[in-house]
Amino acid sequence: MVNDQINELKSGFEKTYESLKKDLARVRTGRASANLLDVVRVNYYGQPTPVSQVANVQVPEARLITIKPWEPGILKEIERAILQSDLGLTPSNDGQIIRLSIPPLTEERRKDLVKQVKRLGEDSKVALRNHRRDVNAAVKKITDDGKISEDEGERALKKVQDETDAAVKKVDEMLAAKEKELMEV
Repeated sequence: MVNDQINELKSGFEKTYESLKKDLARVRTGRASANLLDVVRVNYYGQPTPVSQVANVQVPEARLITIKPWEPGILKEIERAILQSDLGLTPSNDGQIIRLSIPPLTEERRKDLVKQVKRLGEDSKVALRNHRRDVNAAVKKITDDGKISEDEGERALKKVQDETDAAVKKVDEMLAAKEKELMEV
């Protein structure tokens, strides 16, 4: 019974890690990454569609992304979607391929991105605490219903707290790695 709650807690933590990884991958560093375009949606036959589903996205160089649409007619739509996104990148179009040049980040922009990363980290920590709160409530209910002894309940609550502390530490490590990557010149 308690083990089910602990497993549920770990499962929630894993989901939080995955979400944070995706969010951190979208934060632009000075290097090109196909993940930058995950947030860009192209109007494709009236449906907002990710760029990766309508074009071949490649990173041939450290500061360049190329986008080759499968249908030449959608080139302008992709270009418009990139310009309307908050990426701050200007596409260049040669009629067949869109090239996105990733400029080096200024010191001020790096600091803004670090703040954004810290905000993402804080959101993840809030999610971890919410998982902890839910599992603690379930353990207390099991204890109050008499299904486990109070000592077992206390041990379970301590185990939940230990798991939460380890999860927060892991999130901090992920954030520190991303901050280091951002501050590299």
